[in-house]
This record gives sequence, C-alpha cells and structure tokens, in this order.
Amino acid sequence: MKPSAALALLGACVVAALVMAHPLSQTLLAGVLLVLLMQTPWRRARLFLLGIAVSSFGLFLIWPLTAHVGSHPLWNGPILPVLGSLDVTREELAAGAVQTLRLATVALAFALWALRLDQDRLVRETRLARRSVLIVALATRLIPTLERDAAGFVEALRGRGVEVEGLRGRSRLLAPLVASSLERALTLAESMEARGYGRPDRARVARARFSWRERTALAFSLLLIVSSLLWL
Repeated sequence: MKPSAALALLGACVVAALVMAHPLSQTLLAGVLLVLLMQTPWRRARLFLLGIAVSSFGLFLIWPLTAHVGSHPLWNGPILPVLGSLDVTREELAAGAVQTLRLATVALAFALWALRLDQDRLVRETRLARRSVLIVALATRLIPTLERDAAGFVEALRGRGVEVEGLRGRSRLLAPLVASSLERALTLAESMEARGYGRPDRARVARARFSWRERTALAFSLLLIVSSLLWL
C-alpha cells in the first residue's frame, strides 16, 4: 500500500478517535491499531508502547481528580484552594476512560506512522505542502538514529567503567544527544543543498496510479470519518 493511502487511513483513525463518543467503538479502534503496532519488531516499538502506556495511565488517574461532574460519588477527598473538591464519581471515571482511549488511539496512530510508513515514498508522493511533509518526515526518521546514538553513548561509557543507570544517569546523555543531532542536521542540510534541493528545475519522478487496495483504503477512510460523525 502506498504511504499516502496509509497516511490517509491513519488520519481517519485520528479524526474518528477525536469525535467518537461510544467507549466500545474507541476500544475497538485502539485494539486494531495496537495489533498492527505489535507486528513491528519489539525493539523498535517498545519505547512508543511505554510512552503510550505511561501517558494514558497518567491521564486516567488525573482526569477524575480534576473534573467535577456526576452525581454518583465513589470517593470524597479533601478540598484544595485551587482545584476544589478532589472527589471521584462514576461519570468522571467514564469520561476519563473515554479521554484515555482517545489519547491512546491518537498515539498509536502516530507510532504506526513513525514506524511502519516509508517516509521517503511519502515525500515523493506528496503534492501539497511538500516542505512541511519533508520536515516532519526527516524529524520522524531521526528518532531511530537518536536511539542508536544513545545506545552507542551507553556502550562507550560502559567501556570506560561508568554504568548508566536510572533516570538521573540517562538524563546526562541529553547534552551529547542534542549536540550530535544538531551536527547531523547541519550535515543533512549541506547534503540537500549540494543535491540541488529547492531549485525550480528539479527532476520529477513519475507517480504510479492508485491500485484497488489504495482506493479501498481511501474509501474506508472516508466511511470511517462519516460513520464516526453520525453514529459511533
């Protein structure tokens, strides 16, 4: 499947997740995206899955304490000057679950876009906002590079007898990672300039027509958006 058709399908999933009101529909959509993401090698997907799990669980914990809706209390907490009463109701838990599923679905769609789509083909197929798509594609491709750099720094420090453990130890890798990413960005900009990027007389690559799979994906994307707006 072409990356542009896959991107349209993922975009439809994001739109559907943001407008869906039924928890069952959101759970089904999140489950499908999770199954697709689990087909990615575990070494590449583990950081995305960890970030999705931590952020979603944190939202589920914070939402009932900050929202003030519902008439079926399950727990009555103290009253704070700014936040008010820290109580938990059934309605707040239900709303927190819906918001958590929305966040998880959007994050899963982004993870699939970052890990499963061919960014080079996506840039070649894009006709509108090519510069913006190129910037996002380059930033997405640098994520695995940063992971390899971090692993290399850890091995180098381990060879010198320094063990990198815990959050404090890994936070010390931030400065060399930023420096290496800036240096790589300058090198990439020089290589793009040397290859004539941005010139008006650039070569154009012939684009293949959409196959029945791509057309089906586009039709399903439209159907998913319409059905999420009307029924789900």
